[in-house]
Amino acid sequence: MVADEQYIFKPETKRSIFILLGVGIILFVVGVIMAMNAGDHQAAAGHHASIEVSKNLVASTQPAGEAPAEHHETAIWLKKIYTSLWHNNVFFTGMGLIGLFFVAIHYAAQAGWSAPITRIPLAMGQWIPISGILMLVLWFVVKGDVFHWTHHSLYDAANIEEYDKALDKKSPYFFWPLHAGGFPVFYILRMVLFFSLWYWFYAMIKKRMLAEDIEGGTSNWTSARKVSAIFLVFFGYSSSIAAWDWVMSIDPHWFSTMFGWYIFSSWWVAGLAMITWLVVNLKEAGYLKMVNANHLHDLGKYIFAFSIFWTYIWFSQFMLIYYANIPEETVYFIERIKNAPYSWIFYLNLVLNFVLPFLLLMTRDAKRHMSMLKVVCPIVIVGHWFDFYNMVTPGVMQFDGGLGLLEIGLALIFLAFFLFVSFNALSKIPLVAKNDPMMVESLNHHI
Repeated sequence: MVADEQYIFKPETKRSIFILLGVGIILFVVGVIMAMNAGDHQAAAGHHASIEVSKNLVASTQPAGEAPAEHHETAIWLKKIYTSLWHNNVFFTGMGLIGLFFVAIHYAAQAGWSAPITRIPLAMGQWIPISGILMLVLWFVVKGDVFHWTHHSLYDAANIEEYDKALDKKSPYFFWPLHAGGFPVFYILRMVLFFSLWYWFYAMIKKRMLAEDIEGGTSNWTSARKVSAIFLVFFGYSSSIAAWDWVMSIDPHWFSTMFGWYIFSSWWVAGLAMITWLVVNLKEAGYLKMVNANHLHDLGKYIFAFSIFWTYIWFSQFMLIYYANIPEETVYFIERIKNAPYSWIFYLNLVLNFVLPFLLLMTRDAKRHMSMLKVVCPIVIVGHWFDFYNMVTPGVMQFDGGLGLLEIGLALIFLAFFLFVSFNALSKIPLVAKNDPMMVESLNHHI
């Protein structure tokens, strides 16, 4: 028999989250003050010294007759804030989406073992509408600094110094049906459509899961499975296009046919680590009584396997570009390998996201112990935060990028809000899906 369980969002937990938020705000404010005191002229000096080194390389990526346009109107400290805001919102958007994706893929696959833990990723999905609103608002705030392709002068053929033929040819992807350099209707439409439909799928699946608790039977489970299958097809296309729009278009002259898969794999592993970390902490707090070492083992296998999958995608993308040695492709990696702080993050990325998860979760026992999972999960989450940092920041900040209190503070602020929303959502629904037809299979799950 499945016992009723209800998560209580205790004041102690809220206090811990508020402390995390407070620390994040303090670090962010101190980081902003330090960045402002550093002065734009000092950062600019380093920028001009470094830009001479790679001037020929950057020029080689521009088609003949074109010159790269530069826009330095915004203060560097403010540009850092814009970049970090976009980076964190894209990263935590993935956390919410992976919560929904986890639920949907287990419904579609008729996986029974995960029945006792599906409410945790379901609660994470409550972040989707919040991240959608943030994404839309932030885009209008940061667009001129984060997205080079938004500058009107790039599409004016009469402006010989700034006209960009390559971007002009890509302009329908952003601006259709309006003229190039105007309002990007097609781009904004995709953003609104994706978040609206993602949230609609989330609401439909959640509605059926909660109705199942009351009504029993298999009708709601079957309906949720159908909706999940449709969502997975839509998510396959929309997540790739979102990756192109929100991350790859930051470097508008560079492209990779594997980039959609790469973003998904990074989101997926980080999301799995977050789900596992929440499950372990709830289990230690006395909840999730039906979750045992076998369920933890499956979660550990997920992190282990998909850390290898992420590495496979990373290596495949890097190897193909390295081997082809085409300047307009290799410049993306050269920027990240040759310049600090991106260079040490580039290599740390592999250590945190492949080497450590691989070694720490290699044995069977490691995947079954909560103490080990509590060590590995934060490593993976931080590692993929670094991964997104190196995808976003170099294309915006170029030689002026840095990793300090400002960036760490904003990450903690986003994490605090994400945890608050997730725990609050979890407290409003039954923690256990007691009428899930797959629950019997989960109770007898053994590996």
